[in-house]
Amino acid sequence: MEILSDLIAMFLHLDEVLADVIRQYGTLTYAFLFLVIFLETGLVVTPFLPGDSLLFAAGALSATTDLDPLVLFALLAPAAILGDAANYTIGHKIGERAFDGSIKFLKKEYLDKTHAFYEKHGNKTIVLARFVPIVRTFAPFVAGVGKMTYLHFATYNVIGGVVWVALFIAAGYFFGEIPFVKENFEFVVIGIILVSVLPGVFEWWKARQEAKTATPA
Repeated sequence: MEILSDLIAMFLHLDEVLADVIRQYGTLTYAFLFLVIFLETGLVVTPFLPGDSLLFAAGALSATTDLDPLVLFALLAPAAILGDAANYTIGHKIGERAFDGSIKFLKKEYLDKTHAFYEKHGNKTIVLARFVPIVRTFAPFVAGVGKMTYLHFATYNVIGGVVWVALFIAAGYFFGEIPFVKENFEFVVIGIILVSVLPGVFEWWKARQEAKTATPA
């Protein structure tokens, strides 16, 4: 519980945490940000790491600190792309063995539902998933498990990674210095998280409604 509370505190005060990192480590902050974005997108065991909110906070601080927004984009877009590529490769190598029940949080039903999502939305799933926390971490893994060809995956991976990083860094840079945003950053972070998960919640609700309709009375 203490670890969970520390993670929540870190999320809510991400601007302060990142500002402290910048003050202590200077340009090494770029390496820290690269690593976090790579791990958040690259490993199915680290979906709890900040993604959207970290990019927004970095963009906001690049307006008032030594961080350069263009350097952030030039480093973090590749981090996001490489993370998804690594995740895809792991899924491709391991295959459906990952969903045999030995890893508790990797359930076969998640694989089936994600496959269905891919069937419905096609390759654009890779792009859309970028904007949904947790799904962002699982989508490339499942793409690899499902044997999506790497050429198709790579194309949408690059598009999704570039758009995701550019959008949140730009949003942070241009809106992060607005007094209301600065004074209520924790609520902005909560808002970003809620908006990010809405597509996933909508799909879950829609799937439940379709399941009820399909089930005989």
